[in-house]
Amino acid sequence: MLNGILWTLRTGAPWRDLPERDGLWKTAHERLRLWTADGTWDKILAEVIVRDDAVGEVEWVISVDSSVVRAHQHAAGARKGGRTATVDALAVEGEGLGRSRGGLGTKIHLAVDRRGRPLRVPLTPGQAGDNSRPPPLDGIRVARVRPGRPRSRPEMVIADKAYSHPSTRQALRDRKIRFGSPERDDQIARRAARGSRGGRPPAFDAELYKQRNVIERCFNRLKQFRDLATRYAKRAAYDHAELTIATIILWLR
Repeated sequence: MLNGILWTLRTGAPWRDLPERDGLWKTAHERLRLWTADGTWDKILAEVIVRDDAVGEVEWVISVDSSVVRAHQHAAGARKGGRTATVDALAVEGEGLGRSRGGLGTKIHLAVDRRGRPLRVPLTPGQAGDNSRPPPLDGIRVARVRPGRPRSRPEMVIADKAYSHPSTRQALRDRKIRFGSPERDDQIARRAARGSRGGRPPAFDAELYKQRNVIERCFNRLKQFRDLATRYAKRAAYDHAELTIATIILWLR
C-alpha cells in the first residue's frame, strides 16, 4: 500500500490509474486517509527528526520561505460535510485554496535546517502574504531522546525581504533568536528620512545570508513529486499529508 501511495505522489496520476502491482487504489487511498486522520505521518516524521537530532545532524540555522502551488480544477469543490473530527481539526480556511496572481492555488510555507531538510510545512491560501503570519517556527517541536522539553528555538533564522518587518524582528528578538534578513528599500528610505530618530540599521551578514539557497533547493526537491508541483487534493489535510510523506523521504535519503 505504501508503494501505491508513493507512486501517486511521484507521478501525480489519478488514484484509479494505480498499477495492479501496487494493490487496489481504494485500499491505498484509505490507508492515506486513515493515517492522516490519526496523525501517523506526523509521528513518523517526528521520529525521523528526533533520530537525526540525537546524533547532532539537525543544524539549527533555519531558513524560511514560501512558494505558491497552482491548484488543478479538481482540487476545488470539497464537500462541507462528511469529514472526520480529526480531519476537521487539520482543516484550514477555504481548504487552503485562494486566488493569487497566477490563479487558484495554495501557498506552502517552509522552514528548513542548514542542510535543507524540512522541519515545518504549514499551508495557507495562495493569496496570503509571507509576513501576514509569523515565520513557520511556532510549530517546530523536536523531542529529545533523553527526558526534557522539546527543542523549538533555533540559533538563527534566515529569510528574504518579505519577512523583513519590525514585528517579525521584534518577535524573534524576544525569543533571543538571531535574524538574518535584508531590509526593504522602503524601510531604508523611511529610516533615512527620520534621521537620527530612525535608529541604527539592523545587523545583516551578507555572507551568512548566502546559505538561504538551501530552502530554494528544498522546494525544487519537493516539487519533483508531481502531486506536489500541482495540487490535486480537495482537502488541505490530505495535501499536507502528501507534503509530510515527501518530507519523510527527504529526511531518509
